[in-house]
Amino acid sequence: MPHELIRTTRQGEIALVTIDRPAKRNALDLGMWIGLAEAMEALSADDEVRCVVIRGAGEEAFSAGADITAFQRERGTPEREAVYGREISRSFQSIRTCRHPVVAACRGWTMGGGCGIATMADFRVGGPGTRMGIPARNLGLFYHYGELDPLLQSVGYYVACELLIEGRVFTGEEAFQKGLLTRLVPDEEVQEEAMALARRVAEGAPLSNRFHKAALQRLRGPLPLTAEELKAVDAFAGTEDFREAVRAFVEKRRPVWKGR
Repeated sequence: MPHELIRTTRQGEIALVTIDRPAKRNALDLGMWIGLAEAMEALSADDEVRCVVIRGAGEEAFSAGADITAFQRERGTPEREAVYGREISRSFQSIRTCRHPVVAACRGWTMGGGCGIATMADFRVGGPGTRMGIPARNLGLFYHYGELDPLLQSVGYYVACELLIEGRVFTGEEAFQKGLLTRLVPDEEVQEEAMALARRVAEGAPLSNRFHKAALQRLRGPLPLTAEELKAVDAFAGTEDFREAVRAFVEKRRPVWKGR
């Protein structure tokens, strides 16, 4: 069953996937991550689709990323983290490996997992009011390797350090200059330009577009990961710092880091 907060609609050969939770800046809980993956996988298998546009409902946010208020029930142990990690990675990869070109309409807040969703897309349209960042350091958590690879491909090592280690939040202009956005237009034109771009893509030969997307993805090279590396990512959920970060977020205070 489709998730009620992940809406899929069609405009001819263009599919629109809307993250529909504007009251929470379109933050995703585990069920929504699963729903996003299911929606993208279904669209990828649909030969009638020529292009996919991912957008957030409302005008305030594309997506604020993962719903931190749900972490205490969804994460918090290595076992739950392993499940959560598999599903969020599945969601990201469903965008990255979608056979059809994908456009992200990044109006407003595009943070954390929302920024991750955007980096998986082939085109990222935003405006001056777009805000892009990955506040992982504030929660003491790790991005999975599969999430880091497209980010590194998009912006390079030093900008990735600014995002992940320094915790920078870029304006739309900065994001465009650094490669997080591929196109910058006035804020009120973000959705319109994303759709115009999708229409131009849809006008092209679909087999040619699918081949070139697959070829470019393949030429980026595979990312070999060991079982030990993957387990290390899951283990962070058992740390004191992670639990403290979640409590601090819920209690609206600064976390007190212990380094363990």
